[in-house]
Amino acid sequence: MREGVPNFDDRIFQHIKELEVIAKKDVKRVSPITPIMRALEEMARSYRSLVVTSTDLFAGLVTVMKVVNYLGGGDLFQLVERKHKYNIYSALNRETVESITEKNPVVVYVDESIREALMRMIVYGAGILPVLKRSGEVYGIVTEHDFVKYLAGTVSIGLRARDCMSSPVITVNEGTNLKKALETMVHYGFRRLPVVNDEGVVSGIITAVDIVKGFGTHDLIERSQSGDIREVLALPITNIMVRDVAIAHLEDDLAHVVSTMLSRNVSSVLVIDEEGVLKGIVTERDVLYAILAPK
Repeated sequence: MREGVPNFDDRIFQHIKELEVIAKKDVKRVSPITPIMRALEEMARSYRSLVVTSTDLFAGLVTVMKVVNYLGGGDLFQLVERKHKYNIYSALNRETVESITEKNPVVVYVDESIREALMRMIVYGAGILPVLKRSGEVYGIVTEHDFVKYLAGTVSIGLRARDCMSSPVITVNEGTNLKKALETMVHYGFRRLPVVNDEGVVSGIITAVDIVKGFGTHDLIERSQSGDIREVLALPITNIMVRDVAIAHLEDDLAHVVSTMLSRNVSSVLVIDEEGVLKGIVTERDVLYAILAPK
């Protein structure tokens, strides 16, 4: 993942004038006292985040990474260990959203510029920005995917996957268990981990969204015979990883990579060589950097 702030190309901002054109108003909201299980069920219906509101005012954000942290990837798992004694039903049904809410996320206001929204997203590494009214009410939400979709037509011809990809890539082996995958995601701050075999050949990908869906649909929960979450966390990632991965090759044009990303509705495309060995990954943020860089 690249660091720093690109020197934005001003021509990009002639493409879209108003933030409210991009911001999605179909925002799923929960209250701080919503049980975590109910939140996961909502997120499993294709919501990558939930806006938390209290008395109609914005109170925070529940992201897939906060959920991954709570389910075993980070320090929030201490709640599951100490308060709920590893009982998966207690941890999901008795604990509320307030415990996993990001209370001060990066936000943007609906009267701010597209430039400001993109700057904030890239500077703070935020894949999602709640869009607020000045009153503190929620107007909508905007994501990296939204920006990629609306700016896709400005991708310069001639840029190749190898020019824009992030490399090297943090991966996990097919034999990795779910707990280790969660910990790796939280440690590196990555929502997605390519899965490779012992030869380094790509065999799939596991994402934070997949994990949330696994719990939110109850599929992973039902894998526990005793109700102990450690049984679930010991499962190999092959139980949940996606095998049909969006792939590009090193010399593929970036426009083709973006087209694949949008048509497959995925947030990343893995870049491989002719032997199928993973060489890099093009994420939505990589695409934004490529689009925004002055030509």
